[in-house]
Amino acid sequence: MRRTIIDVSQLELTEKVVTIKRVTKVVKGGRNMRFTALVVVGDGNGHVGAGLGKATEIPEAIRKGKEDAIKNLVPVALDEKNSITHDFIGKFGSASVLLKRAPEGTGIIAGGPARIVCELAGIKNIRTKSLGSNNKQNVVLATIAGLSQLKTPEEVAKNRGKAVDEVRA
Repeated sequence: MRRTIIDVSQLELTEKVVTIKRVTKVVKGGRNMRFTALVVVGDGNGHVGAGLGKATEIPEAIRKGKEDAIKNLVPVALDEKNSITHDFIGKFGSASVLLKRAPEGTGIIAGGPARIVCELAGIKNIRTKSLGSNNKQNVVLATIAGLSQLKTPEEVAKNRGKAVDEVRA
């Protein structure tokens, strides 16, 4: 996976909580209740990230999740129609998410977790299909993995040593 350093101070990030789970640990004195929050952040302009926060209280878990998501921001290659540049399958664990580019006016056709990631990344036209596991955390991470591995036509042309017009044809 490509790692690029993104200056977060210049981005206006929006956050959405995907799930909040109550987890219990049984100890000698009884049960310890904690909360896990899966948070996705994005600027609506080609940057998105997901993070997991764990704490004894829900607001604290969400705050930690947001901080983790900001650390894991990735750039997304978008085309002029606010869709992705090419079709791709993102994988994480046993979850796979098929990402298909769509023409103008299609909108976001995606299930819950993948939809949140696409909206916050700034994608307006896309079709997705969750394959394999439906675990929300893995679907979010598979979607982000797929979006982060997209390449622009310029990158592909440079790698192949060709002109951009030859790659698009």
